[in-house]
Order: sequence, then structure tokens, then C-alpha cells
Amino acid sequence: MMNIQWQGVFPAVTTKFTKDDQLDLLWFDKNIKAQLEAGVDGIILGGTLGEASALTEEEKYELVRHTVSLVKGAVPVVLNIAEQTTSAAINTAEKAKENGASGLMILPPMRYKATDKETVEYFKAVAQSTDLPIMIYNNPVDYKIEVTLDMFEALAGESNIEAVKESTRDVSNVTRMINRFGDRFKILSGVDTLALESLFMGADGWVAGLVCAFPRETVAIYRLQKAGYHEEALKIYRWFLPLLELDINPQLVQNIKLAEAVVGLGTEEVRLPRMPLEGEERARVIKIIEEAVTSRPVLPDYLNLQKEVNLF
Repeated sequence: MMNIQWQGVFPAVTTKFTKDDQLDLLWFDKNIKAQLEAGVDGIILGGTLGEASALTEEEKYELVRHTVSLVKGAVPVVLNIAEQTTSAAINTAEKAKENGASGLMILPPMRYKATDKETVEYFKAVAQSTDLPIMIYNNPVDYKIEVTLDMFEALAGESNIEAVKESTRDVSNVTRMINRFGDRFKILSGVDTLALESLFMGADGWVAGLVCAFPRETVAIYRLQKAGYHEEALKIYRWFLPLLELDINPQLVQNIKLAEAVVGLGTEEVRLPRMPLEGEERARVIKIIEEAVTSRPVLPDYLNLQKEVNLF
């Protein structure tokens, strides 16, 4: 089992489908290889962007097996758990390990708005059922349950709960977590439009969305910022922001798959009830993507940066 550092860029990858609604592993492979070449630090399967709610159980585990085989130990493969019951979440954790996953990202119980105590006990039960490292996905905006600092305090005794995907939309929460827990929990920004801000505040990584279409730019921003090249990171981030805003939208899956299609890293195929963008909205999104592509910044050799010396 691979040790996970929970730092760097972790793409929440899309699930590719054929026109007859099967897994499209050819396009999937092409995209994953582009991620690895760009220097990502892990792969997350079956998240919101991965259309988790539309995948069968067997498809999830096929994706895990296939991705583990594809990356050949270069980076950890993490499976998202978004289940309705504790027993189903425990079962998914067990199957994830059996199929080769290195770690888990776990949402609070889906569909039922659990109390703080219920949510904590849910996470504890899953953590105690597995030795896989876990990242808690804290996204109260979309999933209506906030994992508060007091709840993290209650979870700190579970040694394999190692990280949080911080998606509260409150960038100050990064500082609150560090002030309260030091380095007990690794913090990964889960909101593309707050990622650089979160890294400046001390976040360890970035669970990214637009990385699916623009992997090199995403990793460059992370690496530059961590090496102390703040102005260089900011310049790329400013170029990136109109694209990143496609991630904070109910049609983020369609938006990002359209971006993948435009840059040659995927197709627009989604699984019903989702449907590809059309009409004015599709034209609007394509305009944003094409304007970004035509003004794409020249990137430095971000994979071979020497850390800047701080003279003060």
C-alpha cells in the first residue's frame, strides 16, 4: 500500500464515456498520461467530477483497478466514498483496498442531513474499518453538512484520518485549522477559484478540477508558489481564473468535459441525466476556453525549480 503525502496537485478526474454509454478507457488513459507528464501528485476517482452518482459499483472498482495498473505506482490512486449508509461506506472502503486504491476521500452521509454527532460517528466507523489513509471532504455549500473544527477535534484520534479537502469557500478556514491543529491534518484546497489563496495561507495541496484540461498550468501554479515564486504563480493564476470559474457551477462536469474536448484530452460525453451543454451556454463556455487557449502563458521549467532563498 502506497504512503500518501497529501500534498501537491490531486486531479479529481472525469470519467470518460463512449457514445453508447460504456467506460471509455482510451480517452481516460490519454488524460491520465497527460496528468502524470504534467507532474500531478495523485489521482482521485469517483468524485463529483467523476460523475460518481451515475457510476455502478463495478464501474468504480474497474476504474480503480485500471488506474492503479496505468500509473504503475507513480502516484497514489484515491477513491471517493459518497454513500447513504455507514455499512455501504465501509463496504466501499473494503472494496477500494481490494482493488488497489491507496487512499479514500470521504463525504458525509449523502441525502440525509446528519447531525454533527452522526457525521463524526460515520467517519469514525469507516476509519476504524480500514487501514487506508483518509481525506475528509468538507463541502457544506454543495452537501449541506459542515465538518466543524470541533468535529475535527473529535476525529483527531483516528490516526488514518490524515487530511481534509477544504471546500467551505471560506479561505480563513485554512488558518483556523492550522491554528487549532498545527500539522495534524493536511489541508488541500477543493475550490479552484480559491486554490492559490489557500496555498498562500498554508494549504498543503490542491484537489483540482480544471487540471483535467490544463494539467501543466495547474501544477506550475502549485510548484511556483511552494518554491516562493509568488509573482510568477499569480500571473498564471490570473490568466487561469476565468477557466477556474467553470468549476463553481452546477454544470461543472459538462464545462470541464467541454474544456477537455477543446484541448484534445477528452470528449463531451456525459451520463444521463446530465446532458452536454448546448445553445448560448455552450457558446459562452467555449468562448472562455478558446480565449484562454489563445492567450496561454509560457510556463517556466516548473518541474525543476530551486527554492528561492529568503534573504530576510
